[in-house]
This record gives sequence, C-alpha cells and structure tokens, in this order.
Amino acid sequence: MLHRTLALALLFAPTVAEAQLCEGQSAAIAPDGRAFGHLPYGDAPETELVTLPSEYSVGNPCVVRADILPDLLRLFAAAQGDPSVMGQLRALSCQRSIARQRSVFCRGETSSPADRAISVAPPGYSEHSTGYALDFAVRPANGCPDAEACMAATPAARWLRANAPRFGFEQSFPGGNKQHVKWEPWHWRWVGATEAAPGAAKARFVFARARRLYPADPGVLPLVVKVTVQPPVPVAPVAVVPSKKKRR
Repeated sequence: MLHRTLALALLFAPTVAEAQLCEGQSAAIAPDGRAFGHLPYGDAPETELVTLPSEYSVGNPCVVRADILPDLLRLFAAAQGDPSVMGQLRALSCQRSIARQRSVFCRGETSSPADRAISVAPPGYSEHSTGYALDFAVRPANGCPDAEACMAATPAARWLRANAPRFGFEQSFPGGNKQHVKWEPWHWRWVGATEAAPGAAKARFVFARARRLYPADPGVLPLVVKVTVQPPVPVAPVAVVPSKKKRR
C-alpha cells in the first residue's frame, strides 16, 4: 500500500520545466516562463534580416530586422549632427541567433549558469535573437570599455536617454529593474515611435509581456489620442406666441 501511495504521489507531482543551456547544464524555468530572470524569445526569420551599413557598426557586421533600419539610421544621423554627443554612436552587438547566444553563454562554463546569466542571457532568452534589439557603443571610448556601466555617464549615452524614444527605441534593462536583470545602459530594443509605424505592431507583440510587467526606462510612451469636444452652441430661447382663436 505504501509503495502504491508513493507511486501515485510521484505520478501526480508537479514537474519542473527546465531550459537546456550548455552541455550537461540546465536551468529551472519559473512559472512565468523566465530563466534566471530573462524572458523567452525566438529567432528572427532570416528573410526579415538586413545588414546595417558598416560605417555605423563596430566589430562584427550588425544584422537587424528590416523594420528597425529606417529609424536606426535616422537615430545615427541625428546623433552625428548634434555636437553635444561629443563622439559617435555605433552599433556594437545586434541580432544573435539562439545558436550564437549558446556559444556566447557557454564560453564561461567555469562559472555557474546563474552567475553567467547576470550579464549574458541564456540561449533562447535574449532580446537579441528577435532582431529588434542592439547594444550601442561610443567612439572614441575614452577609457570606458564597451558594455560597461561607465558608458551611462558619456554625453552620447545621455543623448540616447533623451532622444532614443522618439526614434522608437527604449532601454530594456534600466537600473533596479523588477526583472532582476543587470543594468544595461547600452542595450535598447525597438518598438516603433508609434504603433502605426511600419513593423511596430509586430515588435510590440514580441515584447508585450516584457513591456507590461517590466517597463522600460526610458520607454516609448503609448500613443495618446486627444478627443476635443466642441462646447454646445448656445441657442437663444424662442418666444412662443399663443395663437388667437377666431370668433365665429
């Protein structure tokens, strides 16, 4: 009887889903689908990816969704034309496939997956795989390594915070975010300046849960439609004159 009870308990015990990370390593998936704080994302279709002109990137070629490219080029042009930037904004790391993310995440297998996930999203849980997110770098770097918090103090990074949302970009992981992901002032995702922007509806669908549960800061504000109600036009009262009955 005891064996039967134990067997039934094991049969109906809740199972814990796990995400396969590196060889021989996995991570428990939280009830909300997150792994080490990161939300799951799929790969962008290769047919929707384009390469950013090389003069706007550093390191490897920057590949992004085609929908993001017009706003990204406008952002670079605006930054380059603003003397307060005091440097050049460049794309450092753009779309990374899940396979590529696995190789990046698993490079430091001497540390635990939880420790690595503080600064690198696990494979299948990175916004980069969507093709809508990228990391910015500043040139000249002036002693601040790429993808480090000191970037936030640069004039270029301050310009990004003040201006990126009008080009449809928002900072995914601000300091102290409730997602418990490391502050990344260099990491921005594109959702379109308005929902009507070409491709914005698709991007906003991809990031809908992240934007609802863990708002970006600065974020792209929702479109507010103001409805103006015209005040009623006063109408002068009309005097009603009673009709006189004719005598017969």
